[in-house]
Amino acid sequence: MIRTRSGGASAAVRHEDGFFQRGAEVTRIEAFVDAAFAFAITLMVISIDEIPDSIDALKLALKAIPSYAASFLLIALFWRGHADWSRRYGLDDRRSQRLSLLLVFLVLIFIYPLRMVFDALFSWVSSGWLPARFALSNLSDLRLMFAVFALAFGSMGLVSCLLYVHAWRLRERIGLDALERDLTRHALLRWAVIPLFSLISLALTAWLPMIPGVPWTVALPGCIFFGLHLVQLLMPLQHRRILARHGALAP
Repeated sequence: MIRTRSGGASAAVRHEDGFFQRGAEVTRIEAFVDAAFAFAITLMVISIDEIPDSIDALKLALKAIPSYAASFLLIALFWRGHADWSRRYGLDDRRSQRLSLLLVFLVLIFIYPLRMVFDALFSWVSSGWLPARFALSNLSDLRLMFAVFALAFGSMGLVSCLLYVHAWRLRERIGLDALERDLTRHALLRWAVIPLFSLISLALTAWLPMIPGVPWTVALPGCIFFGLHLVQLLMPLQHRRILARHGALAP
């Protein structure tokens, strides 16, 4: 199913992000994606395996909040990305369904290495005060964890990027105007940098030598993603420039 801008009154309203709202009705695949993301977040709950039975157990569970919050925010990033894509383009064809299902499949795999990476990060930052619920026996285990994280994170970013590639290919059929076309290219680039940084992280994991006495060489495959965060912070500035160029900024 492909909705055009002339498909109904709700589709004639331009959202504050510059897109007309084509996906006003929630499709079955969108509802399934929402439920799957909610389930994924539930699996990462602070203490899903057991209820704390003492003050010490409660303290230990509460110390897991930072890594849970970071994991929650990253999962929410992909959920919001899919929700925005659905609203902007209103696509419910077979390719859209397959890409959406692939995103769900990846997020259900992704939650465990995601939580492990953030557990390790906050444990390292706090010098062990925030505990990690797993043990790494050697540096090779740490590199494997970074590799799995980069592969999963990059795959999810790639699928999100492919959703925008699909919308771009159908730009004529769904009636994207000049502003929406510029914004679609911008969104496509925004998601494309995630697999790019993930590939850099994988390359560092595979080929960067571990130099004795220089610990940052081991952590660099994970730390490279902080650069991605800086890039993502700059992207909204470019988004506003596009809106301003087309005279679409709110007064």
